[in-house]
Amino acid sequence: MINITVLIVNYKSSEKTLKFINKIPQEYQIIVVDNSSNNDLKKKIENLKNVKFIETTNEGYGSAINKGSAQVLTKFFFAFSPDIQGVDSIFLDKFEKIIKSGLQFGAIGPRFLNVSEKSHNQSNINKKICKINAISGAAILLNKNIFDEVKGFDEKIFLFFEENDLCFRLIKKNFNIYQLNDAKVFHPKGIDKGVVEAEKENQVELKNFYGWHYMWSKFYHFKKNKLKLLAYLYFLPILLRISIRIILYTIISDIKKKSKYQMRLSGLITSMLNKTSDKRINL
Repeated sequence: MINITVLIVNYKSSEKTLKFINKIPQEYQIIVVDNSSNNDLKKKIENLKNVKFIETTNEGYGSAINKGSAQVLTKFFFAFSPDIQGVDSIFLDKFEKIIKSGLQFGAIGPRFLNVSEKSHNQSNINKKICKINAISGAAILLNKNIFDEVKGFDEKIFLFFEENDLCFRLIKKNFNIYQLNDAKVFHPKGIDKGVVEAEKENQVELKNFYGWHYMWSKFYHFKKNKLKLLAYLYFLPILLRISIRIILYTIISDIKKKSKYQMRLSGLITSMLNKTSDKRINL
């Protein structure tokens, strides 16, 4: 018996999404939530009996997963970014076995092969499965009932830290988070290799857009889940460092780096002023 539905969020990543679908065994139900009104992708998969296609406006990664989860009929669902590599029948079977073992959990994720401990905390590699405080939203297995109980992802977050926020709330409700270390995935790094299939001339704009949302979401998550005063005290030096860099790059006429940090500063100030995460771009 298959216990897992595979949920994929697509935004201008149709080639990666199609390749991902082709690696999933046909006995699995797949839900594709499309944030980019991609009619070509819809036509290519509409005849696949195990795939359900959901079109929605782009309100972010977490919002798309929330919408897709409403259509899940199994007890568990595995949400993926379609650029994740290493997912196949063997990978999914490892998680099916964990479910059948009776382990109670709020969320489980795989081990990532190409990350540094500084940017991506992982559990003890010497243990097959280990508790952890948070796992990447790019590959996250969720118990649907528990996910619904904590009201899913916070839709105020457009990008970044949505999984940290979710895991924080799961742990607060005494639901454990685990990492399955013998299930390994690779997540490509860099704008040119990332999930969004952007033209080369749009990649700088996309990178700056990510920087805006990274800073907005980082402050929002910190303020929401920790002391508000502590959040402002923690981020004021960061705000100062970014401002100094903008001045420096203005003096040396490095327009590219100046623009990068201006976007980061804008995202941080917007969040500190308690304004919504409303920055959008058209690619």
